[in-house]
Amino acid sequence: MKKIIISTDSTADLSKELIEKYDVKTIPLHVRFGDEAYLDGVNITTEKLYELVDELGYLPKTQAVSPGSFESFFKEYLDQGYQIVHISIGSKISATYQSAKLAVDLLETNDVFVVDSQNLSSGIALLVLKASDFRKQGLEAKEIAKKAQALVPKVRSQFAIKTLEYLHKGDRAKGIAAFVGGILQVKPIIKVENGTLDVYKKSIGKMSKALDIMIDDLLTLGDKVDKDYIFITHSMASNSFDYIKEKLEGKIEVKNLYEGHAGCVISSHCGAGTIGILYIVNE
Repeated sequence: MKKIIISTDSTADLSKELIEKYDVKTIPLHVRFGDEAYLDGVNITTEKLYELVDELGYLPKTQAVSPGSFESFFKEYLDQGYQIVHISIGSKISATYQSAKLAVDLLETNDVFVVDSQNLSSGIALLVLKASDFRKQGLEAKEIAKKAQALVPKVRSQFAIKTLEYLHKGDRAKGIAAFVGGILQVKPIIKVENGTLDVYKKSIGKMSKALDIMIDDLLTLGDKVDKDYIFITHSMASNSFDYIKEKLEGKIEVKNLYEGHAGCVISSHCGAGTIGILYIVNE
């Protein structure tokens, strides 16, 4: 049986520690301020991103991985005799998925299996860690990809948004325009569903009210929540992370509760203060 690589892109927002622990390879997307281009998580951090936004007065553009970059990325491991299971940011969210598929065609290989996560951030990471577990179980690459794809509709990703500016200007979430210029204290909760972002629920007032909605949604599911992994992922919102973690202690059984930090691509579309709870349901 061939050796297997599990790979993803930088929008999975996996920490260096988790990348090493689960033996995952990643390829970065691009963040561009005018003519200056950066590699997500390589030569720009989320903190630096927000500093540049404040300094320059505008939001950056994000750019998908090119087919050529994927071709080189995959070829490095194929030449070493690996098969690759690549779990991509959702095809409706970024052109990165199509670039990966095109690279496979250019390489004329049957040893790369590209999974459309139909998600972003730690919604992708959940699938990546599951795929790593399947590899440890001794499954072949094709079967790992099949099982990961079967989990896609079971991933639940929702984020409470502290500031509307980033999502509105990025035009990423359906229904967000209705809040702009309206009630300033509204905190929409964005849910990833069928590969797209939509306003799921909303709260008015303190951020904690929006967090409570997400917490209640999780706790209501009870034993339906997969016990392997839960992510609480945020963009510079450590206080909100502490609040959610404290509320969940003793109320839900999970083997691994991870804190995720949104990288530059995700943060450039959601803004500082955004936080989400992400998990898989067994339905």
